[in-house]
Amino acid sequence: MSHTRIRKFNTRHTYPEQKLDNDLCQAVVANGTVYVRGQIGQDLDTRESVGIGDVAAQAEKAMANIAMLLGEAGSKLEDICKITIYLVDVRYREAVYTVVGKWLKGVYPVSTGLVISALARPEWLVEIDVIAVIPNS
Repeated sequence: MSHTRIRKFNTRHTYPEQKLDNDLCQAVVANGTVYVRGQIGQDLDTRESVGIGDVAAQAEKAMANIAMLLGEAGSKLEDICKITIYLVDVRYREAVYTVVGKWLKGVYPVSTGLVISALARPEWLVEIDVIAVIPNS
């Protein structure tokens, strides 16, 4: 079984202030399924956080990253089967779900939403991961 790993990176570059050394990637394609790493308000090319203090802007960037990564994997938003949304505050739910709903209008994936105590950086307010398929050609 072969896997395609999209946008490989090492955590020592993403979190230089921490003593980490993990080889990861933004998405993995395996057997026609795309697994997208949790996306946050971060530019994937520069690693800069965007939308600091604005949960809707962070959700927009996360969804834009997801759309881009799915495209790189040969999939698209319409092929999402499962979405998981992590919030650091339940009060962010309406703003985030409004953004996600706009991006996934008519898709009808299964969804899980969680409120957690924190994400990897204090400025990150929302994280979104998805599982999608690559449609048969």
